Amino acid sequence: MPLKITANIYLHRMQTQQYLQQRRKFAAAFLAFIFILAAVDTAEAGKKEKPEKKVKKSDCGEWQWSVCVPTSGDCGLGTREGTRTGVECKQTMKTQRCKIPCNWKKQFGAECKYQFQAWGECDLNTALKTRTGSLKRALHNADCQKTVTISKPCGKLTKPKPQAESKKKKKEGKKQEKMLD
Repeated sequence: MPLKITANIYLHRMQTQQYLQQRRKFAAAFLAFIFILAAVDTAEAGKKEKPEKKVKKSDCGEWQWSVCVPTSGDCGLGTREGTRTGVECKQTMKTQRCKIPCNWKKQFGAECKYQFQAWGECDLNTALKTRTGSLKRALHNADCQKTVTISKPCGKLTKPKPQAESKKKKKEGKKQEKMLD
């Protein structure tokens, strides 16, 4: 019997220790939860409540933007100036970063992109060939022409080269002339 009592006591002690361990874990978790709630509540209390923004009708005009001016060269990154009018405008001028693509035709404005047709036939009177382009895209609401026409010199006007057969005939004719002489 003493052995049975000792085993029961030992078992009771183990159960008591497990129970106490579970209570400690629960207490620690509960304290952590309370701490987190207090931290969140403190953070929210620290924030100043912003008054709701009143919808204010502005008498400021629309922004008007200048053309993009590259910082170096005639294409790449640059800046543009913006202005607007209005009595109660806080900001009437500002600068904006912009980019001019380097492969665009700059003679029609660096902010206008055109889709061009194939070059036309050479005009023998002017020695120029032309082609027409229609507006494909305009950057930053740029004022672009709907269609543009460009011209370039025709280049050398060459006579058609004789074909290989006619060269052979000439050589044969010369050989026959030498034989006759």
